[in-house]
Amino acid sequence: MSTSEKRVVVTGIGLITSNGTGRAEVWESILAGRSGAAPITLFDTTEFVTKFACEVKGFDPVGYMEAKTARRMDRFAQLAVAAGKLAVEDAKLPLQEGGNDRIGTIVASGIGGLSTFESQTRVLMERGPSRVSPLFIPMMIANMGAAQLSMALGLRGPLSCPVTACASGNHALGDALEVIRRGQADVMLAGGAEAAVTPVGISAFNAMKALSTRNDDPQTASRPFDIDRDGFVMGEGGAVLVLEALGHAQARGANIWCEIVGYGMSGDAHHLTEPDPTGHAPGLSMKMAMADAGVAAEDITYINVHGTSTPVGDPSEIRVIQKSLGEDVAKGVAVSSTKSMHGHCLGATGGVEAAICAMGIADGYIPATTNVFNLDPKCEGVDHVLNTPRKAQIEVALSNGFGFGGHNATIALRRFNG
Repeated sequence: MSTSEKRVVVTGIGLITSNGTGRAEVWESILAGRSGAAPITLFDTTEFVTKFACEVKGFDPVGYMEAKTARRMDRFAQLAVAAGKLAVEDAKLPLQEGGNDRIGTIVASGIGGLSTFESQTRVLMERGPSRVSPLFIPMMIANMGAAQLSMALGLRGPLSCPVTACASGNHALGDALEVIRRGQADVMLAGGAEAAVTPVGISAFNAMKALSTRNDDPQTASRPFDIDRDGFVMGEGGAVLVLEALGHAQARGANIWCEIVGYGMSGDAHHLTEPDPTGHAPGLSMKMAMADAGVAAEDITYINVHGTSTPVGDPSEIRVIQKSLGEDVAKGVAVSSTKSMHGHCLGATGGVEAAICAMGIADGYIPATTNVFNLDPKCEGVDHVLNTPRKAQIEVALSNGFGFGGHNATIALRRFNG
């Protein structure tokens, strides 16, 4: 039982990723182990070290909004609105035309409108300050994914946008959970959106030596826990979940995917980009989420790890799990990183992975870490689900998100038992 008096459930899932559009298509792709990585089509990569990414393929925002409205949004905000509408459709959530005071929106983004920033900076440099668009700032700022979704659906409840790098999506979900627990909303649309497959995005992460450069084989480039991993694969997408007070969901006869029961967060206080080598601070985040959920280490069935496929990050997270659960318990906990298929979607990744956890709980499958050819001995110590999904009943799942600057966020989800 949650330590909170008010229980919160997931009733809708909206996804647009490199693996497909919509909950069913994405889940089928994840179970099939298909990677969304492919050569970049959004810009010319001739001079770039990395030439591939997990792009959203064939996305047409006009399928979700008017063309004029779409032109006033950066791609990341378009993805947020599209994912939010898919989530509402999946939840069969009734909306009032005059406004919805008890429904809110928390959609995160780690970077925001990067392509808008690039294009308008180019205008400034090449054509002068008088030609910069008056929409530059309203399209660029990271909160506009949440804002545009709120406006599109008339959601007047609590509205926010965490910006905590790769932990942003988890913070959005956790914050939304707390809003409902406090009684400030009955329903929250929460998740993340990101569209950083741009010249600046790719070149900047290349400069940090963070991206895989396996241009000859993009499909197997994201290799969390593999001894030959060489960096993460940039992903993009939108992921929004409908979180709903249990009583509200039951009163309208909503389908319930799972229950969201815990939230923890902490700060490394260590380094700009490198994880806490002791594992202490991210371990605090996991322990807080478990305490909030009222569960013990032995209750955890599955952990969807941050697992980005970087040389330093992957073994570090295994140490975090061992520190949080205890080494003996950790050996029996199923672990996987689905970034091996959808890439690292930065601020959207927490939403994507929470959705995957929810679908795994509902469907009775633990998704796999794909592309693991030789498990790194430094990453041993947990029950890795490698290359093939595992049929299993998930009672409690944790999903970790760790961001630059030492931001750590963990959410706990549980199979709904009425």
